[in-house]
Amino acid sequence: MNAGDTGFMLICAALVFFMTPGLAFFYGGLVRRKNVVNTMMACTMIMGLAVVMWVLFGYSLAFGGNHAGIIGDFRWFGLNGVGMDAGPYADTIPHLVFCAFQMMFAIITPALITGAVVGRMRFKALFIFIALWSIIVYYPMAHMVWGEGGFLASIGSVDFAGGDVVHISSGVSALVLAIILGKRKGYETMTYRIHNIPFVLLGAALLWFGWFGFNAGSALAADGLAAHAFMTSAISAATALVVWMLLDCIHDGQPTLVGASTGLVVGLVAITPGAGFVPIWASLIIGALVSPICYYGVKLVKQKLMIDDALDAFGCHGIGGIWGGIATGLFAQSSINGVAQWDGLVFGDVRLFVAQIIGIVVTIAVAVVGTLICVAIVKVFTPLRVDDLEEKRGLDVTQHGESAYPSFNGLDQ
Repeated sequence: MNAGDTGFMLICAALVFFMTPGLAFFYGGLVRRKNVVNTMMACTMIMGLAVVMWVLFGYSLAFGGNHAGIIGDFRWFGLNGVGMDAGPYADTIPHLVFCAFQMMFAIITPALITGAVVGRMRFKALFIFIALWSIIVYYPMAHMVWGEGGFLASIGSVDFAGGDVVHISSGVSALVLAIILGKRKGYETMTYRIHNIPFVLLGAALLWFGWFGFNAGSALAADGLAAHAFMTSAISAATALVVWMLLDCIHDGQPTLVGASTGLVVGLVAITPGAGFVPIWASLIIGALVSPICYYGVKLVKQKLMIDDALDAFGCHGIGGIWGGIATGLFAQSSINGVAQWDGLVFGDVRLFVAQIIGIVVTIAVAVVGTLICVAIVKVFTPLRVDDLEEKRGLDVTQHGESAYPSFNGLDQ
């Protein structure tokens, strides 16, 4: 046991927790005025639901025992047996600290999905969907990648802080759910104005701040690997921010604050799976390339495929996470982190690259099938979508009886 590692990991857990309120501001700023409460409430609800589920059975299913490399068991139900001594996943911190750190990932991951469905999904349906998705998609993915005997870990696929587990799984699920729900009313003819750009920057800044705990904390110790992950995260985010600004200038003639905020977020998404595996210089390349990949990916999804991924959950997290997983297979070095059994493709070894592709494909398959199962179950209890009048009035009033701006009396399209 190490007091320094324990203190560091508790701080990192708190930083990761702070990301979910940051996401609420980021998403809340991007939506229309009449849906901001509902959008932020989705993240807030998950902060409660995910913790309760994690304590009761989520942590045990994700990290307790092993069944076919896919799921754990109920040996740690109610955190029974998870205490102040070191656990099986980290020698220098209490088992409870590791559990707490992973709990924060279980909160932020399903919250990412909510950005794709704003303005049209019934809150009751979303609540049930998130609970089911955590069980059917998140816990198995966490076990397969990070759990003892996990299938993807056993074939050599690596994911330092959640490219597969967090971003690809949530991004793909968001895309499937957006397709099933259908487009918002007037999607092809109406302009959906961003209602509060300062909220967007506030949320992005909180996400960046928390992401240092997200990635550096995944070293599970206050050591050189944590410092390495901290720096690769900062560099990728900064590079992606600058490149997104350049893309804005090329296409629209001027940089935008929303674009810069989006760029830094996709830079963080892309470096997450490789933050503790790739050399410092590679983080520049990863960040520089993720912005055009996501920039044009968003345009493909929304303008060509006409899918209403409202806040680009798939365009940023799904596509960015896929690039990050591929980039890890290209640039990882086992000398940086021995968890990687082989070096990446650019260093002459194809094995890690192949394992990364398999990991991405498996994650996509689990997310698609799991989302379809969750939707089928939710429909038994409640319709997925609000009715036309509720959508027109806004979900703040119709789902919660609240208004973010009660003194506002103007038209809101």
